[in-house]
Amino acid sequence: MRLGIIGLPESGKSTIFKALTGARGIKSEERTKKGDQLIATVNVPDERVDYLTEVFKPKKTVYSQIEYLLPPKIIDSDHAKREKENVVFNTVRTCDGLLHVVKNFQLFGGPPPTPEEDFFKLESEMILSDLMVAEKRIERIRSDEGKGKEITVEEPSLLKKCMDILSEEKPLRDRPEMAASPLLRGFTFLSAKPLLLISNNSDEDEDPPKMPHIPENVEVMVVRGKLEMEIGEMEPEEAKEFLSAFHIERSLIDRVIKRSLDVSNLISFFTVVENEVRSWTVTKGTSAIEAADLIHSDMKKGFIKAEVLPYDQLVRYGSFSEAKKDGHLRLEGKKYIVQDGDIIRFRFSV
Repeated sequence: MRLGIIGLPESGKSTIFKALTGARGIKSEERTKKGDQLIATVNVPDERVDYLTEVFKPKKTVYSQIEYLLPPKIIDSDHAKREKENVVFNTVRTCDGLLHVVKNFQLFGGPPPTPEEDFFKLESEMILSDLMVAEKRIERIRSDEGKGKEITVEEPSLLKKCMDILSEEKPLRDRPEMAASPLLRGFTFLSAKPLLLISNNSDEDEDPPKMPHIPENVEVMVVRGKLEMEIGEMEPEEAKEFLSAFHIERSLIDRVIKRSLDVSNLISFFTVVENEVRSWTVTKGTSAIEAADLIHSDMKKGFIKAEVLPYDQLVRYGSFSEAKKDGHLRLEGKKYIVQDGDIIRFRFSV
C-alpha cells in the first residue's frame, strides 16, 4: 500500500513525512529519493502478528507494509506552477490513498490559518485534473471509433457519468461504487482515492479546526506535526515521557496507519507456515481465490480449499488442533470472502 502526502505550500507536508518516518527510526539516508520525491517504507504495527510470532516462534516474521510518498514541492512564484502541480498530481496518481495536509497553525506575524479554504482549494484542483483526464480519454475513444477500433461498450458511458460528477465540482469518492469500478482503475483518478484529512496543528493545540463544510465522508485527524516530528526523533524512553506530557496516547505512525487502513477499506489476514508468520493486506470483499493469488499465482491455479481459523478463536483455544476439535477451523471454497483477522492455510495442487 502506498499513500501520497499532498497539501498546499507551507502546510507542513515535509514535517508530517519526517514525523511519520522518524517514529519508526527511519533515518534520512534510508528514505528512497527519486528525483525530488521521497519514499519511506514502514511496517504496519499489529499486535496479532506479535501474538502469532510468540505462539509459533517462526524463523521469520513479516508485517504488512505501507509506503509514504512525498511529492516534489510546488513553488508558488514560479511561472510554471501549473506544470509543477501536474508533476505532483502525476506522482501521487499511482498511490492507493492520499493524506491531505492542511495548515492549522499561525506563524509569528503571519495571517491566521484557513484550513477549510485550503482543503477545498486543492480539492478543486484535483477535480479539475480528473476532469481533464476524462475528457482526453473521451476524445481518444471518439478518435478510435472513427478508425474502426473496438471499444469497450461500458467505458464511454461510465466516463460520461464521471464527467457529470466532476463538472459539478464533486469528487468521485462521493460515488464509491463508481470509484471502485475496474474499468476506471487505469485512469487513477485523484478524487476517487480514499482520503484522510490531516489538520497540522501547533504544539499546544489538540482541537480539530472548525470546518463545517467538510463532507461527512472525509475523515479529519489532528496532528501536531512539528511536535510529533521531534518526538519521533527521540529515544523511546524520552519519547514516552513527551507523549504522556502532551496527551498523545500512541505514536503518529500508529494512529495514521490505523485511520489510513480504515478509510481505504483494507483488512488484514495472516498465514502461518513452519518458518514464517506473515500479514497480508487486502480490500474488504476480497475472495479466497484472490487472496491465494496475492501470495502466489500457483496457489490460484491449483486452489483446492482454504483452511480458515479466525484469530480470536486461536487466542481462545491456544492452538489450531484445539480450535479444530470445537469446529472453528473451517474449510472454505474459492468464493469465500476473507474477513479481518482470518488465519488462512491454502490447500492447492499444481
